[in-house]
Amino acid sequence: MTLLQESLVFLGAAVLIVPLAKKLGLGAVLGYLIAGALIGPSVFSLIGDVGDVIHFSELGVVLLLFIIGLELQPSRLWALRKAIFGLGGSQLILTASLLTLAGISFGLRLNTAIVAGLALALSSTAFALQILAEKKQLTSQHGRSSFAILLLQDLAVIPLLAIIPLISVQGAAAGSDGTLFAIAKAVLSIAGVIIVGRLLLRPFLRLVALTGVHEIFSAAALLVVVGTALLMHQVGLSMALGAFLAGVLLADSEYRHELEANIEPFKGLLLGLFFIAVGMEIDLDLIINQAQLVFGLVFGLIFIKATVLYAIGRYFNYSHSSSTRLALVLSQGGEFAFVLLTVAVGAQVMEKSLADLLVVVVSISMFMTPLLLILNEKVLNFDKGESEEREYDKIELQDNRVIIAGFGRFGQIIARTLHMKHIAFTTLESSFEQVDFVRKYGSKVYFGDASRLDLVRSAGADKAEVFVIAVDDVEASVKIAKMIKRHFPHLKIYARARNRPHAYALLDLGVERVVRETFFSSVALVGDVLQGLGLTPAESRDTAQKFSDYDENLLLQQQKFHQDEQRLIASAVTAAKDLEDLFEQDTKSAKIPATQKS
Repeated sequence: MTLLQESLVFLGAAVLIVPLAKKLGLGAVLGYLIAGALIGPSVFSLIGDVGDVIHFSELGVVLLLFIIGLELQPSRLWALRKAIFGLGGSQLILTASLLTLAGISFGLRLNTAIVAGLALALSSTAFALQILAEKKQLTSQHGRSSFAILLLQDLAVIPLLAIIPLISVQGAAAGSDGTLFAIAKAVLSIAGVIIVGRLLLRPFLRLVALTGVHEIFSAAALLVVVGTALLMHQVGLSMALGAFLAGVLLADSEYRHELEANIEPFKGLLLGLFFIAVGMEIDLDLIINQAQLVFGLVFGLIFIKATVLYAIGRYFNYSHSSSTRLALVLSQGGEFAFVLLTVAVGAQVMEKSLADLLVVVVSISMFMTPLLLILNEKVLNFDKGESEEREYDKIELQDNRVIIAGFGRFGQIIARTLHMKHIAFTTLESSFEQVDFVRKYGSKVYFGDASRLDLVRSAGADKAEVFVIAVDDVEASVKIAKMIKRHFPHLKIYARARNRPHAYALLDLGVERVVRETFFSSVALVGDVLQGLGLTPAESRDTAQKFSDYDENLLLQQQKFHQDEQRLIASAVTAAKDLEDLFEQDTKSAKIPATQKS
């Protein structure tokens, strides 16, 4: 089969199976796995050589780690050091120890059991991070902890690979010098990437950007990622670790968002291909012939890893909910187990038949992860969130004039101002962490979901005059607005909007006043900028106010046809010209002085 024909098979399988899996609530990852199993050697055999596919598709994991690195500035990475070495180190040591003991109990030699334990202790970076991203949980407590553990596992790859020849009969005598050299080479390579990246990456991207050719900038972004990944691979480290370092080095650069936009399409396709390749590797014949052994090992692996992860989470004072989710997300085997097992066979530490069995176990454990999460969320509810476990506060009967939904930075300013004017209000906040935090500082806030009719009614919505929607989540904000408009039409609604589409959605519902959260602060700063450039305070304020008035009127005009993209684009073009004409007279009468040379 030619490369073009294979590409057609991969694309067809993904397009047909993945949307169906998502429609059934199985998620995209499980859809890719099913697609891979169907086109692989065990079912229809549409694609024969899985090895080349999985090696190429690992680039998807590399790009995923680069994008995550872009979101993580060096200062934030340093702040995670305790989680990386505390959580990550504990997980790796405890899990590997228990799995080694399990291997010995099955009759494995000590050195074989150690390698098997270390290989199976690793979790899948691709699976875990993709699932967390799909569920929008990367920034949650268990999401950050999962990332820290996975990063430690990547860092541990070199010593793990070094251990295998040391514990083999042939390599035990001569391995120590080679091991020390490999570790030293790895450390120097990481340091070199950091130093060179700091000095050269930004100037390089700046030169490429000056060409003005978008395709060349995309190629440069891929060159940086792939080049760094291959450098790490050459010294025996994870390619994903190299890409992650490149991302971190560019996290606070002016090109961060453009890099992310350029890499994202490649990442999505290649990561999907990686999951398809894993699905193709599942050997159905081995599963059928040794079903009891295979599934016994799979559930044993998941049970041991999940138990250790849950215990570690609780030890580090995580909630039951966060600990459970951490345990489930990282309970599978990882793609790096394939590498360790292959090296173990080459070093004669492990028989090939055992390595093949463990590869199947790791693959099925990956397959089981999204299924377990779905079962847990839809049926068992073992990871039921703390916000659901903890009962909503009983709201004292009161006749306050204002109800505020959301007590983040936006809602707090409104509450403080009302308090200063002695206007009574009731505040609802759906995050128990935020409730507990602000209560430490003396704020009175009730834990409750403002989209629930019974809670809003108990907060006095029947007698209140004003309802302020200050929640951060767009969907929750619109949901609350719909409920208030339907059940409490007498309330005047004032809402925070994250952006223009959010504002349109709220205006469509008849919300009286919508404020874009960064609009007025941006306008205020523009006034300061104009003063800094030489305009008088009065001229600066007038210019900023004119822009503000014009854009607010434009928002209301465009709201009438915001779902018609062509009209919206035409309106934006016309508005830009009108705005230019509006300020033309101001520009003639109040020119900005040129910068004086010192």
